[in-house]
Amino acid sequence: MANVLGISQDGLKTALGIKQDYRAKRPILMPGEDERMLVPETLMNHQINLLNMEDPLPLALVAARDPEAPMALAAAARLSPQGGKTRLLSGITEIIADTSRHDSVKECLRYVQERAFEPSAVAEIRRHASKFIIRTRQQYTAALRDNLKSLLDGTIAPRQFVREFFELTEAGNMRHEIRKKLVLSLLLSPTVRPSVKFLMLENFDRMAKPVQMAIISGVLRAEPSRHTEIIKDELRYMVVSQRQNEAGIH
Repeated sequence: MANVLGISQDGLKTALGIKQDYRAKRPILMPGEDERMLVPETLMNHQINLLNMEDPLPLALVAARDPEAPMALAAAARLSPQGGKTRLLSGITEIIADTSRHDSVKECLRYVQERAFEPSAVAEIRRHASKFIIRTRQQYTAALRDNLKSLLDGTIAPRQFVREFFELTEAGNMRHEIRKKLVLSLLLSPTVRPSVKFLMLENFDRMAKPVQMAIISGVLRAEPSRHTEIIKDELRYMVVSQRQNEAGIH
């Protein structure tokens, strides 16, 4: 429950948890869920109750520190209607406008501040944020498609492709289901070189646990072929090693 200043103890705890997630480079998850990643479209949807994430402090932290502009801008848009409620919240939005790592967030919050958090100004930055998120996703998707074509053409090195693949999927805040399908298609493709597949597995821990498990399940259920058996063996080895590490077996 928020106090007269407009913040709550639960909101503070949520903000501290998000701060730890950023430090550990973990994705922000939907409140109350262990497997579903929070995405910009959800932050923009006021029909979805985000529980303690509704508090200004978690939203302010995401707007200031999230590494990806679409996520930060969505948090700023959700925060903006609260900015004029108390002097403290107005000060928080002013701090975020000065310190966010994204120019788009700074510009939007300054715009709504200059207009005293009027509903029309809030609505305008929401429209801007929605368009920005859609445009950014389209750009990342196009870049992924171009990189895959370059990989198959032999005009991009495997290591560069894999590095940019993870950078683009992370920057685009791609949904778990889409990321799973992309990685599965690469691992099971007969036209993608084994070196690329092993590089993908080297970066496996950069994906959320639910995505990892879905990919492992998908590969192990695939029809046997010379393209998949070696990947299946590697995944089995990775699973066994992980279980031994978790059990403290050396």
